[in-house]
Parts: sequence; C-alpha cells; structure tokens
Amino acid sequence: MNRFLRLFCRPSFVLAFIGPLLACSAMATEAQPTAQDPVVEARLVNISGDLRCLVCQNESLASSHAKLADDLREEVRSLIKKNQTDEEIKTFLTARYGDFVLYRPVVKPMTWALWFGPFVLLLVALAAMLVYLRQRQRQAPASAWTDEELKKAERLLKDGESA
Repeated sequence: MNRFLRLFCRPSFVLAFIGPLLACSAMATEAQPTAQDPVVEARLVNISGDLRCLVCQNESLASSHAKLADDLREEVRSLIKKNQTDEEIKTFLTARYGDFVLYRPVVKPMTWALWFGPFVLLLVALAAMLVYLRQRQRQAPASAWTDEELKKAERLLKDGESA
C-alpha cells in the first residue's frame, strides 16, 4: 500500500494524468448566443438543416463550426428578420453560391445524372446479367454424357452387381 501511495503522489505522475485533463478544459469555449427571438432561431435551424456548409461539404450549415458557416447563418437570420420565406432564402443562397449549397438539389437537366444515374446504372447491370445468364444457358449442353458413354456406364454397373 505504501508503494502504491508513493507512486501516485509523485508530481510527475499527477502532471502526466491530470495535466491533459486541464488542457482539455482550457480549450472549451463559451456557447454562442442564440437569436433574440426563438421563432427566428427555430426557422434558422430548419432552413440551415437543408443547406450544405461550403467549407465542410458533408456537414449541414446547422452543424458546421466553420467561420463561413457562422457568416451564412447570420445572413439567413437577417433574411428571416426581413420576413422572407424559406424558398426565397434558398433561392437567394442558390443564386449566390450555386446548387451545391442545397443538400437536395432541384431536378433539372443539369442534375439528371445525379438523380437518375444510379437507377440507370442498376438497370444496365441487370440487363448485362440477364444477357450473360442467357448466353451461358444456351452454351450448356443438354447432357454431359454421350449415348455410348451412358451404355458403357450401364454395363459397368450391371457387371458390378453380378460380381
């Protein structure tokens, strides 16, 4: 027990295990203030969930911590306060940043490959598989044995039974 206490009471041990914990708490930041109006904040969360962060790309605008995402959220807040509809806000952001800002891009000729490409590839793969299976079925002979080989096998079986 004495050895145990001497080991854990050393300053080097304390710094080795408690030091990183203190460093992690130093990195914590204060929560960002939300909008004054809870209705505005609820609309902001709803709209920014459908928008993509332009920096993080696989994150929604609502969950991104990038500086640009903060700026875009402030811009969306200001548009909400100007009584613009959700569609008007998305149209404004799409005009400014392109269709990439939307998590669900609109269906138009430019995005047909994105929307219908996977289904077309699936149909092509199924058609190729059907063609392959039909060719394989045609190439397979009806019987792997000729008539002579079948008669010879029958004779061998009869000879084996009589022996």
